[in-house]
Amino acid sequence: MAAFQLSAQGIRDSIFHINGVEVTAIPLFEKEYAGMKMTRVDTAYLEGKATLSLSDLLSEHTSVFIKNYGRGALATASFRGSAPSHTQVLWNGIQLNSPMAGMVDFSLIPVYLIDQLTLFHGPSSLDNGGGGIGGAIHIQNAAHWEGPPSVRYIQGIGSYSTFDEFLQLGVGSGKWRVQTRLYHNYSKNDFTYVNTGIGNLDPVTGKISHPLEINENAAYRRYGVLQEIYYRPRANQVFSFKYWGQFADRSIPRPTSYEGPDHSNLNNQQDMDHRVVADWHHYGESGKWMARTGYARKNLDYNQQNLVPGLGLIPVVASRSIQQALYHTLAYTYNPASGFSVKGKMDVTLHDVSSQDSVSLTGYDQHRYEVAMLLSARKNLADRVNLNVMLRQDWIDGQRAPFSPYLGFDIKLIDGKELLLKGNLARNYHHPSLNDLYWQPGGNPGLVPEQGFTMETGLEYRVVLAGQLIRTEMTAYRSDIRHWIIWIPGFRGYWEPRNIERVRSTGLEYALHIQGHIGGFGYKLMGTYAYTRSVNYGDPLVWGDHSYGKQLVYIPLHSGNLMVRVSFREWYVTYQYNAYSERYTTTSNDLSGRYRLSPYFMNNLTAGWSIHLKRVDVNTELRVYNLFNESYHSILHRPMPGRNYSLVLMIKI
Repeated sequence: MAAFQLSAQGIRDSIFHINGVEVTAIPLFEKEYAGMKMTRVDTAYLEGKATLSLSDLLSEHTSVFIKNYGRGALATASFRGSAPSHTQVLWNGIQLNSPMAGMVDFSLIPVYLIDQLTLFHGPSSLDNGGGGIGGAIHIQNAAHWEGPPSVRYIQGIGSYSTFDEFLQLGVGSGKWRVQTRLYHNYSKNDFTYVNTGIGNLDPVTGKISHPLEINENAAYRRYGVLQEIYYRPRANQVFSFKYWGQFADRSIPRPTSYEGPDHSNLNNQQDMDHRVVADWHHYGESGKWMARTGYARKNLDYNQQNLVPGLGLIPVVASRSIQQALYHTLAYTYNPASGFSVKGKMDVTLHDVSSQDSVSLTGYDQHRYEVAMLLSARKNLADRVNLNVMLRQDWIDGQRAPFSPYLGFDIKLIDGKELLLKGNLARNYHHPSLNDLYWQPGGNPGLVPEQGFTMETGLEYRVVLAGQLIRTEMTAYRSDIRHWIIWIPGFRGYWEPRNIERVRSTGLEYALHIQGHIGGFGYKLMGTYAYTRSVNYGDPLVWGDHSYGKQLVYIPLHSGNLMVRVSFREWYVTYQYNAYSERYTTTSNDLSGRYRLSPYFMNNLTAGWSIHLKRVDVNTELRVYNLFNESYHSILHRPMPGRNYSLVLMIKI
């Protein structure tokens, strides 16, 4: 009998038996998550994608659009048409967002380190932090209390001299558990591509041809460790300690529009991260205490050198930044009755940033002190209605931020059936990042926080029909965001951030999940579709009629993905499909080929074989990416690879 983890809402497990398949799921109808749109990624899916980065997994499995600057390069997220800084990312309760830029580079987060991955769409993120106008992504690690000592090893070999190694060790008992994960990734990343950014004119025929080039100066390397220690002195009390250290070294290739000589422009970025978090959970008869403290430090070095004839490579940028943060959280949840609960939480955060460029002699040193208070109440009415009220107030350096309330509801439309009508109305805000305020040159200390109102409603349904498990969800939303922050070229000759009056985002999200058995074959089908209309309604007198009422740059109007997996005994095949409509690279939505990114459709295929030998599980996979060798771009002038391959061996003891 096989077991699958089903993505769903709630906190208590249920078990469905369908045609010899046992499916562990979480109830949809839980007052703690009333009105919230959430996506939980299947744990079995996480295990199978361990060699990928989080950016790749989000592209394949969710409605979040990933803006990718190239294989192994910077990858940022757009949640519901919002900016990258509008997606809050938390690792075991502490923020991963950079206090400098406000965003997260998802290419630097290995899926291998993730035990639980949950996406909170829109204002559902308010429960765990402000600023997530688009949404929030929560990464969790968990103790595997039961079972003997365990070993897991993964080796991946792929195109472009790509090598991935992962090792996980676990040991413990019912009272304590120690888990260690080590990993290393390297790729020369020297794929070939047709450079459509440069054209050669044939003087005889008048035809334009595009050269075949190699993606040079694009190698990347990443290695790190995740150390977890869990201690459970009593059944109602758990202590945990986690440390994540990582080093990444990336060369940044020149854009395809560059027409200078080879090796005349070299870029390199190094990231060193240290993150520590310790927490305590105490479960009482009518309540739960949680205390957490954490520390994060990031050293980021960026260097750019240009070749000057007669002088050699001359430094143009030599930027060094140190980002540090302290996090403290105290929360208590009171459950006086089974149908009612109250939660209070306080967060205190201190950010400190020092950034200097030794070439231009510019930089800044700043710190930020944040305090947040959250009060929430959840109520179940007659087992048919759940209500969820959250009130959040933040202070930034002693200044009160916009008050953020949330009201959500779930209504069970048919008694005894898992058919829910869901909805919420909320206010959220996002404070300018330290770069927005203080970057030299260009920072604007006069920026005001972005704030907006969101409303959404949807239907969610789950049923076992003819022995097959079906879950589907559709959500419609509308967000009005005031004082949107955007960087534009200024009259002084450099880019500057400004507040624009209004951005309105409307959209539709749909998700479908079907799984079961037909004869001796098991199958799973998962798909998502997103319609995202994110429009600039700033002042046309300031911004010009050409950008007013136009779609924001790099936001596709239509996007979707589909995954089909078929298994028979020890064999399985998985097909992955992703589609994105055209994207604009200018605020005026210029339709010319130079500034428009064409739609693209990505096809990946995986074939695998698993075998169980006493206490050893062995799994081998052959993966084919970009099956039909499509030429495409996620970002203007940043090439992506054609068809490529990966062979993965996984051993688990």
